[in-house]
Amino acid sequence: MGTNYIALSVPVFFVLIGLELAWSAWKGLKLYSLSDAISNISCGIGQQLTGIFFKTALFFFYYWLFEHVRVFTIPQTGMWWVILFVAVDFCYYWFHRLSHEINAIWATHIVHHQSEEYNLTVALRQSWFQGFFSSLFYLPLAIIGFDPLMTITVIAFNTLYQFWIHTELIRNMGWFEYIFNTPSHHRVHHGSNPEYIDKNHAGTLIIWDRLFGTFEPEKAPVVYGITTPLQSWDPFKANFHYWSDLLQLAKLSHRFSDKLLVFIAPPGWKPKELGGREYAKPVTRNLFHKFQVRIPNKLSAYVLVQFTVVLGASSFMLFQSVHFNLIDLLLPISILLFSLLSFGRLLEAQSYARVLEIIRLLIFPVGVLVLGFPPLAIGIAGAFSLLSGVILYSVLSPNRRV
Repeated sequence: MGTNYIALSVPVFFVLIGLELAWSAWKGLKLYSLSDAISNISCGIGQQLTGIFFKTALFFFYYWLFEHVRVFTIPQTGMWWVILFVAVDFCYYWFHRLSHEINAIWATHIVHHQSEEYNLTVALRQSWFQGFFSSLFYLPLAIIGFDPLMTITVIAFNTLYQFWIHTELIRNMGWFEYIFNTPSHHRVHHGSNPEYIDKNHAGTLIIWDRLFGTFEPEKAPVVYGITTPLQSWDPFKANFHYWSDLLQLAKLSHRFSDKLLVFIAPPGWKPKELGGREYAKPVTRNLFHKFQVRIPNKLSAYVLVQFTVVLGASSFMLFQSVHFNLIDLLLPISILLFSLLSFGRLLEAQSYARVLEIIRLLIFPVGVLVLGFPPLAIGIAGAFSLLSGVILYSVLSPNRRV
């Protein structure tokens, strides 16, 4: 399937996140919240882990089209790489635009817009299922005749470009703003201000928004997030809550045609008997209150340490997954995803969070065992879980609501 450039770039992502965090702290800017950053990265971890299964199937489907349906055989020369870059960006624009205009696709893309902060960790906040829809928009490239590895490489670099534009530290960039997507353009895209909604869908080139009437310059201060805030740090809720809303709305709709429209209509659409289309209300930074839950500093430190371990384990899975049978990966990946659920609930101070965490600590060494690690590694994992349990008990007093 070629080189996983996204996975290889993860260390660079975290170096840049560290630099942004340090610079913003030095300047006295509060751009980060620990709970929000962990939630963002958790969504990204989940997207990469579930992608181990999904990307393989999608690659072979693209490859099958290229082998059996292609009209031309495009050479891998410099000119065609440039043409493919423009074509991929054009396909991305239409996927991204329609993901804001069709409820079923918005149900996956909404994950990327839920954060009420705006920093480099938001770039990592990705849906676990968006790849199903986005991949469809690139299939015409296989039919035209662009080699699969060539296309996957350009898609990866289109995605990598979009990492750095998730920052408030870079303001206007002069002439560059007229051609390329920039932090200013993308801040608008993440705004819940009515004038900013469904604007600036560009991946790399902002020219598509200028051509197709979806461009909006940054003027008023941006209020980040979605119009109905998620109010949760749980990555599972982040990925499934809008699907639940759509299913509930379809259930309440009387006509069969309306039940279908729920999934293909724009976000905010409702049948007339249920109140009709809802539109975003005006919002300003001064009146907007971000979601936050106060938890003890010791618990925050505990979650951060545990999350770092899971992040390392997830990185290992990404790089080593080609050496394991996909069936054998199901349990370890499930344990890692369960870990992300547990962390989210601890950060929300949920009453049952301690039970989830104890279960996680009990089953974590099982993942090491299933992957066939030597007894020493299994013993270290078991000892770490035991020590973590002791620390968790000391951190959570019986009187705390966690």
